[in-house]
Amino acid sequence: MRRLFILSGLVMAWLLTGCAQPTKVDYTAFNQSKPKSILVLLPQNSSPEVQASHGLLSQTALPLAEAGYYVFPVAVVEETFKQNGLINAGDIQSVPPAKTREIFGNDAVLYLNITEYGTSYQVISSDTRVTADAKLVDARTGALLWSGSASASSAENNSSSNGIIGVLVSAVVNQIVDTMTDKSYTIAGITSARLLSAGTPNGILYGPRSPKYGKDAQ
Repeated sequence: MRRLFILSGLVMAWLLTGCAQPTKVDYTAFNQSKPKSILVLLPQNSSPEVQASHGLLSQTALPLAEAGYYVFPVAVVEETFKQNGLINAGDIQSVPPAKTREIFGNDAVLYLNITEYGTSYQVISSDTRVTADAKLVDARTGALLWSGSASASSAENNSSSNGIIGVLVSAVVNQIVDTMTDKSYTIAGITSARLLSAGTPNGILYGPRSPKYGKDAQ
């Protein structure tokens, strides 16, 4: 009987957790700011993969543009910073938002941080994963407008009915193939879309270039 009560309690806790509503984002500052243009800075990279920053950066413009914002060309932005002696992401992201507005005329600044990027071999699988955090800041006031995080993995749809030896061999082969073909770049595109697309739960709001501007469900 005691075990039954404990089991019932665990099931109830699980159900309550599953039914809990996700924390809602406060869009008050976002709605007041009404940014039209976004400057995307070179992402900070906390992963061991040296190509992570550019792998993600190169795929940020599309979802933001589709959301209805003008996005400054990331290559031009990076070159401008480079010409002024700022090469790594840490130095670039340390530039005050108001200063970026003086240089580029942007309404908002997008800061990105990569926590996972690359292919890793696990016990019975090979997983290519990209995880990143983002925050959008008003370039005029420095106020935080929005923040979010997203992750994508090659293992999301993987399933196997092979024996353990076959699974292990497949994992090793997949890791080699994924590393050689830079599958991380493809996964980074999925992460970017999940992170920066409008119309998603707790995502950024639609911009003025979108026909859905001002119609977000908040």
